[in-house]
Amino acid sequence: MKGKFKQGTIDGVIVRELTRYLDHRGWLCELFRRDELDEEVVPQMAYCSLTYPGIARGPHAHRFQTDIFCFVGPGNFDIRLWDNREESSTYGTMQRIFAGADKPLCVIIPPGVVHGYKVVGTEPGMVFNCPNRLYAGEGRKEEVDEIRYEDEKDSPFSFDD
Repeated sequence: MKGKFKQGTIDGVIVRELTRYLDHRGWLCELFRRDELDEEVVPQMAYCSLTYPGIARGPHAHRFQTDIFCFVGPGNFDIRLWDNREESSTYGTMQRIFAGADKPLCVIIPPGVVHGYKVVGTEPGMVFNCPNRLYAGEGRKEEVDEIRYEDEKDSPFSFDD
């Protein structure tokens, strides 16, 4: 879709508040529980990444993979989602979410929804992802399920306001 996206909530995207349990040692936060997820999005792997202030990752999309991103800190994020699924009732919608240390959230992103995030503020940001597919398949022998838009000139998926 090369046109303008409208602001709104995207069908199929799930945003859950995360709770940090504090004590004298620090904090603990459950990222997901199998009994709270639909069977088709149960994680197959997990990873964490650290991103420096002012840096964006994405935007990209997946054909088959659902991402389960957990933003608990350190750092805060400007998350942007674009519904690029022609069959979706919210096709052409852009959803913006603020999450991280100041607002711990789990964001579940279905296949076909273009997504990216940018670290805001002065502190690096850490993200945990628990996708429902293995990166590059079993034994890393398959094509990576990723459609990248970061380097596309005139892409409608942008962090430029």
